[in-house]
Amino acid sequence: MGTLLRPGPAAAAASPISIASSSSAHAVAGGGRAWSSRHRVSVVAFRSPSPQVLAMRWRRRRDTAVLSDAVAGGAAAAAAGDSTQALSDLQVASRVRGACFYLVTAVAAIFLFVAMVAVHPLVLLLDRYRRRAQHYIAKIWATLTISMFYKLEVEGMENLPPNSSPAVYVANHQSFLDIYTLLTLGRCFKFISKTSIFMFPIIGWAMYLLGVIPLRRMDSRSQLDCLKRCVDLVGKGASVFFFPEGTRSKDGKLGVFKRGAFSVATKTGAPVIPITLIGTGKLMPSGMEGILNSGSVKVIIHRPIQGNNAETLCSEARNVIADTLLLHGYGVR
Repeated sequence: MGTLLRPGPAAAAASPISIASSSSAHAVAGGGRAWSSRHRVSVVAFRSPSPQVLAMRWRRRRDTAVLSDAVAGGAAAAAAGDSTQALSDLQVASRVRGACFYLVTAVAAIFLFVAMVAVHPLVLLLDRYRRRAQHYIAKIWATLTISMFYKLEVEGMENLPPNSSPAVYVANHQSFLDIYTLLTLGRCFKFISKTSIFMFPIIGWAMYLLGVIPLRRMDSRSQLDCLKRCVDLVGKGASVFFFPEGTRSKDGKLGVFKRGAFSVATKTGAPVIPITLIGTGKLMPSGMEGILNSGSVKVIIHRPIQGNNAETLCSEARNVIADTLLLHGYGVR
């Protein structure tokens, strides 16, 4: 019989399907006859993996995927944990800073209140309406308090009238810190405050010595008496300060202005001084008076505006403050 020629190992490995062919004649002993070998094809096919092998491969892939998910989940959890820890640390720091703020202001108020009481008889005798000595003491108190906790920048001081010229001051209201910030300006304006604040020891008593005007918010008669007193004070050379929104903004956005302050201005002929407060609401948000965040505050004093129409004055003052707040990234309702 003839001898079949098969490809070597190298040829077989070159392709899953290998073909071996021989067309050359092979001499076969016997009979002197030459036979030509038949063309032969040898096909090597892959066998499909067994179910056990497939199951093993699937388990390996599953274990790899689970391990990857676990690693990714662990990294995300670690990042979230770090973020939560950082947030918790900031909250603790803000509460500690807030406690220190009230401690400093209380200690300073005690000593300065004694000074207010000491000079009060002379103030009533010589400067009953403006009370410049009391306001100077209040400026020292406010400056000592805030200088330790936040940076204050004032722009437009040249727009402030002198203490001898009565005016109606108006500003947006964001925070409990607004009063402290405004007292540093050194102007003898009379704030309007809820009657309940006057009951606070030291602070409430100091407000009384400063000539702060009490108001019962839901009492229409009290509101009318408050406006009459403001008109009387401006007529006698003192200045008054209004927050026309009526209360602190809960979300930092500028609210609707009430016309009371502008009615006082039109009745007395006093100029309206718009003031924009920026940043106090971020340091001590409304409703969160127990904390004090780090940061800075900016006060922008705008040019005085005058007019005979309370509605027009109200609109002009609000537009000036609103445009400034929008320029600094704050919202307006």
